[in-house]
Amino acid sequence: MNKFLTLFCFSVFFAQAKIENILLIVSDDLKADALGCYGSQVARTPNIDQLAKQGTLFQNAYCQGTVCRPSRASFMRGRYIGKEEITWGEHFQKNGFSSTRVGKIFHMRVPGDIIAGTDGQDIPECWSAKYNMAGKEAHTPGNYACLNLNKFTTEMKDRQSTQMPYRMFVTVDYVGDGSDQPDWKAATKSIELLKQFKKDKQPFFLATGLVRPHYPNVAPIQYFSAYPFKQIKLPFVPENDWEDMPKAAISGSNSKRYGIHKFPENQKRMWAGYLATVTYMDEQVGRIIRALKELGLAQNTAVMFTSDHGYLLGEHHFWQKGNLREEVTRVPLIIKSPVNKPGISNSIVELVDLFPTACEMVGVQTPSSVQGSSLLPILKDPKKQVKNSALSFIPKGTSMRTEKWAYMKYKDGAEELYDMKNDPKQFKNLIVNDHYSPVLNKLRNQFKTETKLISFR
Repeated sequence: MNKFLTLFCFSVFFAQAKIENILLIVSDDLKADALGCYGSQVARTPNIDQLAKQGTLFQNAYCQGTVCRPSRASFMRGRYIGKEEITWGEHFQKNGFSSTRVGKIFHMRVPGDIIAGTDGQDIPECWSAKYNMAGKEAHTPGNYACLNLNKFTTEMKDRQSTQMPYRMFVTVDYVGDGSDQPDWKAATKSIELLKQFKKDKQPFFLATGLVRPHYPNVAPIQYFSAYPFKQIKLPFVPENDWEDMPKAAISGSNSKRYGIHKFPENQKRMWAGYLATVTYMDEQVGRIIRALKELGLAQNTAVMFTSDHGYLLGEHHFWQKGNLREEVTRVPLIIKSPVNKPGISNSIVELVDLFPTACEMVGVQTPSSVQGSSLLPILKDPKKQVKNSALSFIPKGTSMRTEKWAYMKYKDGAEELYDMKNDPKQFKNLIVNDHYSPVLNKLRNQFKTETKLISFR
């Protein structure tokens, strides 16, 4: 009887709940497998993991742009390649919502615009209010390292920073509580705004952009201490891994080019620094989500958590982003809806789907310019599908990810094909294997159809 009563109350709650607000939280350069809820046995991310338990976790979500600027322009316009179309915030403002940005949503240079406290390539029309979160970044006093140069110092001079060639290999740990960092400030400001939104009683769209774990990996020393670098296991890379990759697929950001191949211990330090800032970022997410609940806003606010793209930390001896490897194109995506039960979805989805999902959640018509699909059917039933593939782009080519296959087509005509069920790390390019000719021909036709379709929308 008690079990029946519990289920009845649960059903009544979901039936009565209504979504009035949207909270979008965007982490920067966050690879999906750096979160506990995505299978990491090392990362400490209790707040995001808890959000995943309370919402729908999308196992197969993919970005469209593979670096910051095009990805953010894409999902904020719901377009595969966003240009001048109406933005999410503009559309919501036209429909009676406030639209507020905290931190980095459209592209900002990290660290450049963070140090300067400037807007970067923001779209002012998207927001009814906006707030930048400044920080010292690599110039934070503390233990500085430039790991590809094997340089360690506490001196402030000659640190790799804005527009400098090795800034992506910088870590800084220091004594402090983290309240001086941009992400702490972003969480604090978001909480202040949530309190104000509750008083105003106007429906809101709040977009909070957190800059970690984007380089430089800066955090208080206690976050680094949670990841002793000597205990880090580097990703396996087969011998001659690049041998079956076309030239266009080989990242210019690789271990040998930057010299970090000479320092395996420093590669472990890179992982430790990245994970330290993931955990620091996770704590800021937790602060915001707790405030939402404490203010009584969780019952009518949908929460979306994601990243602009993934990241490489030595997989295939590649670093950073800007290519079509799975570690870059796959992103974390969690949507917590007060009107839907928690679940896990294996369906292919894309970041262009966020804007139309938000529209349908709050009962606003989706703009005709939007190319994405609402994910509400999946939120209602995680076994549902809204599309069969995801597209991701770099200047040299395009990838198409289906449930089983990853197919890449480059502008010079080169191709890659990977069986993602049997080869999830993409070590064996099947493009020259005649056994897969029927699969390849089918994927080529699908690729041609889908890329042509989006170009005419």
